[in-house]
Amino acid sequence: MPEGPSVKRFQLLTAPFVGQVVAKVGGSSRQRNLKDLKATRLQDSQIRLVLHFDSGGFLVFYNCQIHWCTSPTVEPASDILSPKFHRGQALAALRQPTSICYTLLDQRYFSGLGNIIKNEILYLARIHPLSQGSLLALSALESLLDHAVQFSTDWLHKKLAGKGLHYQIYLKEKCPLGHEVMQGTLGPQDGFKRLSWWCPQCQPRVPPEGNEPKSLKH
Repeated sequence: MPEGPSVKRFQLLTAPFVGQVVAKVGGSSRQRNLKDLKATRLQDSQIRLVLHFDSGGFLVFYNCQIHWCTSPTVEPASDILSPKFHRGQALAALRQPTSICYTLLDQRYFSGLGNIIKNEILYLARIHPLSQGSLLALSALESLLDHAVQFSTDWLHKKLAGKGLHYQIYLKEKCPLGHEVMQGTLGPQDGFKRLSWWCPQCQPRVPPEGNEPKSLKH
């Protein structure tokens, strides 16, 4: 699934066409009758086709599937790229007695924060993914929030400028300081599991624990 900066970039690029009338339709899709889209107004544009608008502009979509759906509803308070992002609400979520990496992927509090952002900001904040949020210092959680917003914003700006992203820990075998990186599939017992990368030296676990999950590996 795309992360917040990718979705935001898509929204910014397509926003000028919202409300305009589709004057001409083209493309290779066979999942929908393309003629049905003519004279409609753009509301949801995740379609593999070419849309020509009455203003003269056009949009081209590649490698997409066609599905009619309503626009997703996202609370601005939980959107990490929104000026209305509620730090107090996010901070309260992070202070729960659960592994911090599970909370970060909870879209109720961190909409748009995906696996890449999770791994990168935990390394930048020097926090182990399995550290219990309730045991971390408030200053550490505030730092993590700062990194979440800053990293996501920087990533969006790089995407808009056509630049790539340099990872610190994600998919790496060694951290920037040269330490061996651990990799594991982490997630709630009854929830979705995601790959995680972390440096045991730069990101000590809180509280320390000798028995690592079976899924962990070097």
